[in-house]
Amino acid sequence: MDAPTTSDQTFTIGKAALIAGLGLLLMTLTVPFSEFYIFPKLIGDNATATAENISNEKLLFTTSIFLHTITLLCDIVVAWALYLFLKPVMRRFSLLVAWFRLIYTAMYLIALANLIKILTLVQTTDPTSTQLAESIEFHIDAFRLEWSFGLVIFGIYLVLLGYLVFKAQYVPKVFGILLLIAGLGYVVHTLGAFISPTTDLGFLFFTFFGELVFMIWLLVKGRKLQLAIPK
Repeated sequence: MDAPTTSDQTFTIGKAALIAGLGLLLMTLTVPFSEFYIFPKLIGDNATATAENISNEKLLFTTSIFLHTITLLCDIVVAWALYLFLKPVMRRFSLLVAWFRLIYTAMYLIALANLIKILTLVQTTDPTSTQLAESIEFHIDAFRLEWSFGLVIFGIYLVLLGYLVFKAQYVPKVFGILLLIAGLGYVVHTLGAFISPTTDLGFLFFTFFGELVFMIWLLVKGRKLQLAIPK
C-alpha cells in the first residue's frame, strides 16, 4: 500500500472527499424527487392514462429527465473524486473501482435514453393515439429494466469500494463494511427481482444506507484530511 504523506499541495484527499460528498448529497435530492414525487404523478393505472398524464405534464416529465441527467453528471464527478480520495490506498485498484462506476453510469445513460424518446413521442404524436400509449409503456418498462441491470454493476462497484475503504488507514473500517453490505444488498435485491419475483426482499432496504452514511462522513470528517494525493 502506498502511504499517504502530508504536503503543501493545494489539492488534498480532504478536498476530494468534499467533492465526492457534495456529489453524493446532490444525488440524494435528484433521483428521490424524480422517482418518488414526479413519477407517481405521471404513471397511471394503465398505458392510456400514463400517456395522457405525460402529454398533459410535459414540463414535469422533462424535469424528471433533467434530474436524472444531473445525477449522471454527479456519478462521473463522484467516480473521479473517490478515485483521488482512495488513490493512496491502491492506485490501480482505485482506478478499477472508478471504472465500475463509470460503466454503471453508461448503462444508466442508455436507460435514460428511453425517457428522452418518450418526450419526443409526446411532442410529435397525437396524445389520443393507442400507438402512443403502447410506445410509452414500452419505453418506461425498458427504462426500468435497463436501469436495473445497471444497478447490478453498481452493487459490484459498492462491494469493491467497500473493500478499498476498509483497507484505507485514514477511514474508519466500519464504513468499508457498510459499503460492502450495501453493495451485496443491491446485487441480491436486483437479481432477486428477476430470478424470484415472488420473493419479498423488502428487508434488504436498510442495507442501501451504506453509501449515505459514508457520504455524511466524507462531508463531516473526510474533508478535514490533509494528506497528499500521490502522482
